[in-house]
Amino acid sequence: MRTYRYGFILALVGNIVLVGTLVGFWWHSRPPKPAANEQTKQGGVAPLATSNPSTPASSETPLVPVQLSPQKLQSIGVKTSEVGHKIIADEIRATGNVAVDETRLAYVQTRFSGYIQKVFADATYQYVRKGEPLFTIYSPDLVATEREYLVAKRNQQEVAQSTVSGVAASAASLLDAAGERLKQWGVPAHEIERLESTGQVQEEIEGLFVRFGLHH
Repeated sequence: MRTYRYGFILALVGNIVLVGTLVGFWWHSRPPKPAANEQTKQGGVAPLATSNPSTPASSETPLVPVQLSPQKLQSIGVKTSEVGHKIIADEIRATGNVAVDETRLAYVQTRFSGYIQKVFADATYQYVRKGEPLFTIYSPDLVATEREYLVAKRNQQEVAQSTVSGVAASAASLLDAAGERLKQWGVPAHEIERLESTGQVQEEIEGLFVRFGLHH
């Protein structure tokens, strides 16, 4: 009986030694564990760092580095440049309506009836400066008044030395009335001066932009 017990104990100790030897052999022969960076490159999950017991654990997901090849960056349109200071101006395109400045518009009309012969401002929104002619006009009423002015001027000169009472004054009054009528119709002063100097009626006169009081 005692011999059987010693044999059982020796067998048990031998099995334990054998198992320990096999475990030690397996432990030393297993492959080394890859580092955290190598696991990340191979697509593994990086181990989380243990938090300090005195510091509260963060709820944010840890950042994982990503590496992209130059071909991938070009295909997705990623561009890089050096950081610097410069003025940034954005270009904004929008639709709108173009309107003419109403302060630079004028509606022209004559103060006497007539017929337009020539038109110098012959396009819509054509820019016209002060003093430039717009058109030439023929007016029977204007021609008749200019003739009356010439006749009154001639009579005033003829009866200027008359001794008859009221004749000189009447001739001067007729001349003044004809001249005033021309001014009321907006005839330019240089046209009246031309009429006095030449003594000839001009059937067509220029409608001047200046006489309507418009500016640049």
